Amino acid sequence: MALRTPDTTTQAPGSREPNGQAPNRQAPRPRGPLSGAVLDLLSAEPPGTPPDGPGWEAAVRRGDPWSEDHQLALHLCYEMHDRGLPGVHAGWEWDPGLLALRSALERPFLAAVRAETGPVPPLDEAVDRLLTASGDGGPSAYLQSEGERWQAREYLVHRSVYHLKEADPQLWLLPRIHGPAQAVLMTVVFDEYGAGRPENAHALLFARMMADLGLEPGYGHYLDAVPAPALAVVNLMTLFGLHRVLRGAAVGQFAAIEITSPPGAARLAAALERLGAGPDGTLFYREHVEADAVHEQLVRRGVIDALTAAEPGLAEDIAFGLAAAGTVDDRFAAHLLDRWRAGRSSLRSPLPDGPGGSR
Repeated sequence: MALRTPDTTTQAPGSREPNGQAPNRQAPRPRGPLSGAVLDLLSAEPPGTPPDGPGWEAAVRRGDPWSEDHQLALHLCYEMHDRGLPGVHAGWEWDPGLLALRSALERPFLAAVRAETGPVPPLDEAVDRLLTASGDGGPSAYLQSEGERWQAREYLVHRSVYHLKEADPQLWLLPRIHGPAQAVLMTVVFDEYGAGRPENAHALLFARMMADLGLEPGYGHYLDAVPAPALAVVNLMTLFGLHRVLRGAAVGQFAAIEITSPPGAARLAAALERLGAGPDGTLFYREHVEADAVHEQLVRRGVIDALTAAEPGLAEDIAFGLAAAGTVDDRFAAHLLDRWRAGRSSLRSPLPDGPGGSR
């Protein structure tokens, strides 16, 4: 199976498409039967029907929702709502056949997140826990104290799946909340896109940081190298954002990002500076130290407090979103630290300067 290759004959060498994708972006490789089935479906023109009828859901139930295959399959479905996939018809976005596959993948993933997250504390307690958490022992602390340059480069590859489209998953929230909470959320998101200055959009700052560290900044370039724990972080954002019934959880996950970002960003900026990054290589995280300190207050007071005042029933869902963000982030952190401390690459395909890479 091969997806159609986009026509790039009229583009200048090294040019970028308007959405930031490299013109020679390649279709991802399947990681098992589920992602293979999604790619097979997308290789044709819509409309489509899920393979094997009811057997598809049975195959999903037998699998592991945290697996490479499951997470890539879900990511591919979600990409049709974002920047699409190379050579894939845009009409697949709302195709009933693809949506049936997506739904079958979402249910066990959400169930697995709920099971691993366990009982959720009341909202006020959940927020207080995040505010008092030190973050010691996470990837940012490791990179600041003892990380090597190849590990910092790997970290950026993992995070590129989200940061090259930063805040896009949260945009689904805007028409789903109203009143003061919507206005304040719009203020926060406006900053994520550069506050009216396109050159300051956080996705572009991240791309500049990747280039400064010698990485390819094209959207989707490293998808084949990024493992399931990093995909799960972004998949959960999109899952929450796409479902109105989960809008409270989407607020909670976004709040978790904004509340925990400033200390981690400060550590990462210091780590990258220590490892030889230039001004472009630290600007993204330096920007987040200041911006997210403000955003944390706006999200807590202007979004969460205003939203729960208007819709008290959402408090439990917001608390779940906060906790679920910790669940997927902890899995991601454990993946990185386990491999780095063992002297191994955390990527599916090592970078040239990493263990097992070809310099």
